[in-house]
Amino acid sequence: MKRLLIVAAGLGLLLAVVIIAREGVGAVALAFAAVGLLGLVAVVALRLAALVGAGTGWWLIFPAEAKASLAACVWVRLIREAINVLLPVGQIGGEIAGARVMTFFGIPAGLAGATVLGDMLMQVVALFLFVLFGIAILAGQGADDGLLDVAVTGAAFMGVLLAGFFAAQRFGGVKLIDRGLMKLADRFGWSNFANLATLHDNLMRIYADLPRFAVAMIVHIIVWFIGAFEVLVALRLMGHPVTFGDAIVIESLGHAVRASAFLVPGALGVQEAGFIVIAAIYGIPAPAAVAFSLVKRVPDLVIGVPFLFVWHAHEAKALNRRKQAQRD
Repeated sequence: MKRLLIVAAGLGLLLAVVIIAREGVGAVALAFAAVGLLGLVAVVALRLAALVGAGTGWWLIFPAEAKASLAACVWVRLIREAINVLLPVGQIGGEIAGARVMTFFGIPAGLAGATVLGDMLMQVVALFLFVLFGIAILAGQGADDGLLDVAVTGAAFMGVLLAGFFAAQRFGGVKLIDRGLMKLADRFGWSNFANLATLHDNLMRIYADLPRFAVAMIVHIIVWFIGAFEVLVALRLMGHPVTFGDAIVIESLGHAVRASAFLVPGALGVQEAGFIVIAAIYGIPAPAAVAFSLVKRVPDLVIGVPFLFVWHAHEAKALNRRKQAQRD
């Protein structure tokens, strides 16, 4: 699996390079430069706000007696994002690492893993609703029937996968993940997973608190809409102003494209190709669409790289504690 992910990353990078070369390095660079430093700062700030919101949504599903802190959830959510976006881990390595890092903050392993799975479900449901909202706006704008058919088909496929993911959680499939985590614990010496309580039981406990789960879901839905402001800022500075409705369409379909390329780290190349097609709906030229995609990657690096080092620091401390315990 690891080799497949590395190959996917390499192919994605190659595709991105080919797309930039095809559209013209100079034209793409000119469009990117038009955003300016202040524009990039604004985009990074908006992404950070979205991730803080996502961390808050995760924190909300923790049972009150768990006493998980909001700061810890936001901190670890940033680590999860950094790993998923920047490393060849198939968009799930960050979730496993996130569950483990939460145990460093005193959260039992079984509960940490269950909240991560519950949080993943909420994010995907919220994204699905956001994509449907974008498709509805697109339909209201009188988009080409062929384009709408593709978008609706993709959304339907997302819906099927989402239903399968929920069914696996609800009806015991998560017990397979229990065993997988135990194997990882044995392989890497993760002693904090040694007495892992079943994820299934903890998930049922989380889902039983419907008011808390509903509020968390609303937070996640709001978070997806924050990304539309990234679109507004970047495209306006490039000289291609769009309405908020247009921005929602571009952002929602862009995320749908990224979701379809979950095996490719950061959806390298796939995101660029997707934005070319989506931006063309609103008459935005391909070089500007590619530049916009690169602008969207700036927060991935600015926020992600430091938090990869943060993750490494947490793991280094845990390793040192294990070594010290062994010496004692």
